[in-house]
Amino acid sequence: MEIFSAILIIIGLALFEGISSFDNAIINADVLQTVGKKARRWFLTWGLFFGVFVVRGVLPWLILWLATPGVGPAETFFAMFQNNTSAKAAIETAAPILLAGGGIFLLFLFLHWLFLEQKSYGLPGEKFFHTNGLWFYAVVSIILSGIVWFAIKINPMMAFGAVVGSSAFFITHGFKQQAEKGEEELLRNKGSLSDVSKIVYLEVIDSTFSIDGVLGAFAFTFSIPLILLGNGFGALIVRYFTVNNIENVKKYIYLKNGAMYSVLFLGLIMTSEAFGIHVPPWLAPITTFGSIGWFFLKSKRELSLAQ
Repeated sequence: MEIFSAILIIIGLALFEGISSFDNAIINADVLQTVGKKARRWFLTWGLFFGVFVVRGVLPWLILWLATPGVGPAETFFAMFQNNTSAKAAIETAAPILLAGGGIFLLFLFLHWLFLEQKSYGLPGEKFFHTNGLWFYAVVSIILSGIVWFAIKINPMMAFGAVVGSSAFFITHGFKQQAEKGEEELLRNKGSLSDVSKIVYLEVIDSTFSIDGVLGAFAFTFSIPLILLGNGFGALIVRYFTVNNIENVKKYIYLKNGAMYSVLFLGLIMTSEAFGIHVPPWLAPITTFGSIGWFFLKSKRELSLAQ
């Protein structure tokens, strides 16, 4: 793998992970204000180790390994850096299943944001979709039915992967909603939980929110070491802003828009690749840079006008 391509992928993964975990950072920051310094330091050290290496490293490796049962765990981890043609062939065979599932997950994630979530309107049309939010369930049902219809003719397992991606979205979405309610309850009753319980709560929430970044990472690469590095740097960014600068980040009101449009592009890339459409490896990081960069500049202009 070329060095430049690997660096581009790592930077793209880090940026996507950092921005897509913005909501997680806000929850973390609110809860950390209620714990002591010792618990806060633990969250930034051992908690960071768990969040980066266990969740963002083990989870994508586990997903890829389970999708390629004929390949050993070590071969799965290093497949993209070794001349192991059998391992690479097995991963290529399993790729459409993973890409279909991840693509559906990301498309549903974007559409849920577009139709149902509160937002600062950054593009024309966003308000229209938001005011017609009930159509979300009809739209995602039609999309899933269409993808399954075409996928089942090519590979029944790819169709099954799309259904799994849909199920994963609604399961994780339920956990996220519960996390938001749990945060509200926790902040209302600050003294009812110990610092240890709050840190455990944050780690569970971090694991739930990391699913977006883990599945989106497969749009960039199937190389587990690169995913670990990219998502790891992104997690570091999230932890830094959680503790040091979250209020300033909140002022950039369109950053979430940028993250969601990058989710849309990655979902389209993964779905296209699942159906055999060739997508150049640089497209995922470039669209991520473009989406987030454009909305960052838009947020900056809005902030300067407000001042």
